[in-house]
Amino acid sequence: MSDVMLTAFRHDVHKFTGESHEDAREEFAGVPVNQPVPEGADGDAAALSRPQQKQEQTVPTHDDHYRLSLLTGETAYDPGEFSRATIESEVADLIGIEDAQTAHERWLTSDVAAAFNESVYHPYTSLKYHTLLVAALLDNYRAGNEFADLRLIVDPAGEIAPFRTVFDGERFALRIGVEADGCPSARLGSRPWRSWASAWNRLTAHPLDTGHDKYDMTLDANLRRTQSWSTALQYIEDYAEWRPDR
Repeated sequence: MSDVMLTAFRHDVHKFTGESHEDAREEFAGVPVNQPVPEGADGDAAALSRPQQKQEQTVPTHDDHYRLSLLTGETAYDPGEFSRATIESEVADLIGIEDAQTAHERWLTSDVAAAFNESVYHPYTSLKYHTLLVAALLDNYRAGNEFADLRLIVDPAGEIAPFRTVFDGERFALRIGVEADGCPSARLGSRPWRSWASAWNRLTAHPLDTGHDKYDMTLDANLRRTQSWSTALQYIEDYAEWRPDR
């Protein structure tokens, strides 16, 4: 299982290096990369976050793989922090992990992965959360779970389900699975599409204090109108780091 799951965490290394999918190298830092992910998990995860029809530049002034922040509108690129040598070193450390479960845990906390988008055509998307969604879908599919049975599930912070947790913050965690075990949840839908807002709106209970906390109210309002899954998950992370009251 470990080798198959590692494929999910290594399948989009070409987006770190700026290579096209067609010209992507087969090896990086001594490990195989940019290989197809089984079970159609990559395509399904992509459909959760961006249109799959003809690709067009959605932000004419931004045409590279560095992510644009939905919170600030600014690029995640920092020339003082993201030299080519630094990126290659951090990416090598991230993808060089040989234990898939450890790799999953590292992706949940990765800063370098959060600096990149999953498509230059959709710069507000997040390579970090696209990859975590790919892993979550792949693990579910390998267990025999159909997409139509999957749910977005809210877990306590720090409660990591191997491969299926797609976000872990200080206040709550989010995973993709079938069994909610009494936790707040909502179905993803019958097919993969940009359904974040739909799922978030249908959660049986919400992890935010929208009755009293003005920052939570703003976060919740924006999540209720964000369609892209990777964009929304990255926004939760960015918002938690930005908010001045914590």
